[in-house]
Amino acid sequence: MKPLLFIASHLLTLAVGFAAGVYCLPILIAPAAPTLQEVQASVLTAQWKATFRRDLKDSDALHWGEGVVSIGPQAIGLAGKLAPGPDYKLYLSPAFVETEADFSRLKPQMLRVGDVKTFNNFIVAVPQGVDPARFNTVIVWCETFGQFITAAQYR
Repeated sequence: MKPLLFIASHLLTLAVGFAAGVYCLPILIAPAAPTLQEVQASVLTAQWKATFRRDLKDSDALHWGEGVVSIGPQAIGLAGKLAPGPDYKLYLSPAFVETEADFSRLKPQMLRVGDVKTFNNFIVAVPQGVDPARFNTVIVWCETFGQFITAAQYR
């Protein structure tokens, strides 16, 4: 009985340590977040603004975003916060989504803009030739774990 208890306790400790590492590592290796002034300066030509909210269907205590997101022809910037996590990607979508199922269904019609590497404010450059007017929603998605983080409809 003692060997089984010993093995079980060590496996549980290993699992908890791994989960804590997956959660904490992105925070530890994240670059310095842009200041509010840098976000505002990067989106001076923003054509649209929208709001990330915590109360979307597939947002939860570990997967959320809040703040004002500005969408322009050269950059998309967030003045706000995202729940920390690994491998966040920013997408533009032709339709609003707030669930993982909707994201998966519409992903072929979406455009991946770039990586989100900070959790307090971010600035993501819009690739040359991309017209945000062809879309109406901006989405943050965790690529590694297939998790919906947040979305905002801007048109």
